[in-house]
Amino acid sequence: MGTPAQAGRRARQIKVRELHILSTVVQAGSMAKAAVLLSMTQPTVSEAIANLEALLQVRLLDRNSRGVEPTIYGQALLRRGRVVLDELGQAVRDIEFLADPAGGEVRIGCPEAFSAGLVPAIIERISRSHPQLAVHVVDANTAFLEFRQLRERNVDLMLGRISRTLQDEDLNVEILFEEPLYVVVGAQNKWARRRQVALADLIGERWILAEPNHVVRSLMTDVFRAQGLDLPKNVITGSMHLRLHLLARGDFVTVLPETFLRYHSDRWPVKRLPIDLGRRLPVAVVTLKTRTLSPATQVFIAGAREIARSPMQGSNPSKLVRRD
Repeated sequence: MGTPAQAGRRARQIKVRELHILSTVVQAGSMAKAAVLLSMTQPTVSEAIANLEALLQVRLLDRNSRGVEPTIYGQALLRRGRVVLDELGQAVRDIEFLADPAGGEVRIGCPEAFSAGLVPAIIERISRSHPQLAVHVVDANTAFLEFRQLRERNVDLMLGRISRTLQDEDLNVEILFEEPLYVVVGAQNKWARRRQVALADLIGERWILAEPNHVVRSLMTDVFRAQGLDLPKNVITGSMHLRLHLLARGDFVTVLPETFLRYHSDRWPVKRLPIDLGRRLPVAVVTLKTRTLSPATQVFIAGAREIARSPMQGSNPSKLVRRD
């Protein structure tokens, strides 16, 4: 394939525009669809791919009845090429931030519970000093220990609960605080009126828990086993929205984190039961080690640190929800 010097010369001849076209073609699955997305003619798209293949002297795409798919060479180029495109995009955003320090853009991946509570608190804080900062929040659950959106550079950082054993070599993990979990029922539930309740008393109740590969589900499994109990059989899984509706309208039991209860206690008729689970989960900011953080991303992380250090995190958790 040539010497390192020849490889370097070919790399310098690759045009960013052509990389972008190749990436779009692969995402779209066909030349025609990519041409529409790029507002180009199909011959222009085909020419760009042909130029890349001629330069690298390999086939980058396989054509079939379903459209196009990247070859092993195309996959290799895209794997590195996406980093190049992302870094250039970051550079443009950095320049925009330097030109207007009150602005900038940051993309956050977080679970549903955080996008409805902790993240808005951070946004409110940083908006005082950066009123033009654009924040885009997408659903991305760290508790499954999957960081696809981050690794594909669709988000700048992920925020959420993680396992203490998370040690992925390509990730930076900054723990903001340790968050307790509470056993919660609807305000009209029969257990809401009990002053003393043990976990064993609830083993026969209908529980709403996270999916099996979720870190909160793993933690609850450990809690039940530590007390010599099996995980409840009558388990329902679903979104946080479904969980809250079931709590408010039926005889269900669930586990909710402190931050969610703090920001939602005035919206949903729920009560925390007097059960000490004795466990906490780290809430962390996760970023890529190989990715330079933009100024706007650093502003958001600084705001998250301030919220984590605020007295709110150390307040009496019994005040989070009604205990009458």
